[in-house]
Amino acid sequence: MYKKIRPLLFKCDPENMHTLVEKLLIVAQSTPMALEYLAKQYCIVDDRLKQNICGLNFYNPVGLGAGFDKNATMTKALSAFGFGFIEVGTATPKPQDGNPKPRIFRFVEEKSIQNAMGFNNDGGKKILERLNRIYPYVIPIGVNIGKNKITEEEKVIFDYKKLVSIFKDTSDYFTLNLSSPNTPNLRDLQNEEFVKALLSELRLQTNKPIFLKISPDMDIDYMLKVCECAIDNGASGIIATNTTIDYSLVKNPKDKGGISGVALKKRSKEVFQILSENLFKKTILISIGGIDDGEEAYERIKLGASLVQIYTTMIFEGPCVVREINKTILEKLAEDGFKDISEAVGKSLY
Repeated sequence: MYKKIRPLLFKCDPENMHTLVEKLLIVAQSTPMALEYLAKQYCIVDDRLKQNICGLNFYNPVGLGAGFDKNATMTKALSAFGFGFIEVGTATPKPQDGNPKPRIFRFVEEKSIQNAMGFNNDGGKKILERLNRIYPYVIPIGVNIGKNKITEEEKVIFDYKKLVSIFKDTSDYFTLNLSSPNTPNLRDLQNEEFVKALLSELRLQTNKPIFLKISPDMDIDYMLKVCECAIDNGASGIIATNTTIDYSLVKNPKDKGGISGVALKKRSKEVFQILSENLFKKTILISIGGIDDGEEAYERIKLGASLVQIYTTMIFEGPCVVREINKTILEKLAEDGFKDISEAVGKSLY
């Protein structure tokens, strides 16, 4: 049904449509019967999908990537669609409006999005208020953290420290966002010196898992050095990848923002495979970028992903997509003779 009404939905401005969905989900999560109904339709519960990673229990490996639930306004409703974990944010210490509109653009033929949002969010304290109402939660909740646009370079570490201080008791893990293309000079922070200094400071504040999310546009050798530095200095794992600024991947791109979705699939998978070949068994790897169905998710798992995340595919495939991905993973596990998902992780590497 979603695919039938999708052309009509896509006539609306993307950001306005997201706001409408948010309002509907806020209403839904205030109605327990509605959430119970959704969970029965969409949640796949099977012991073969369960994992304990960094001390956290994931009942399935499919998570919602940061950017959809920026302000933790619809976390409960989204979990009813079958996600094994949800990452809120990107949060910044102070509220900010983000970049001028329009700032989200659809590419229907490529099933992709170009996003130039710019960390628009309500700020750490407001997001904390919402998480306090539901935490601890039935599934892991991560907080993706970033710096305010106006923060001076020499004070950037203080933004991340402030956010860890805010959320350390109301989140299950942190993701360091140094790789969004929508905040000026943010990607310049993807260097060994800054990553070492940042993690050294944050590890004094929390023992909770901290993941580094990387760009798909980095030089591969340099990327590996940065990731190894992160691991050596306390990062719990790597999330690959964020959006790309390779505008050749879509027809008639805009001149701002990062591209996500199917157009990113090839590059994201290539980067992830190289990461896995070098870092698998050294750290936890999470794959995101162009994962549009269960077969792709399973390929990433066999390439070394303990967990996967989606975002753009929700927009193009609709609310059933998490259920279908998990069903396909179960089918593939059975075909390959694995008793559970942990046996499949990294099997393509050896």
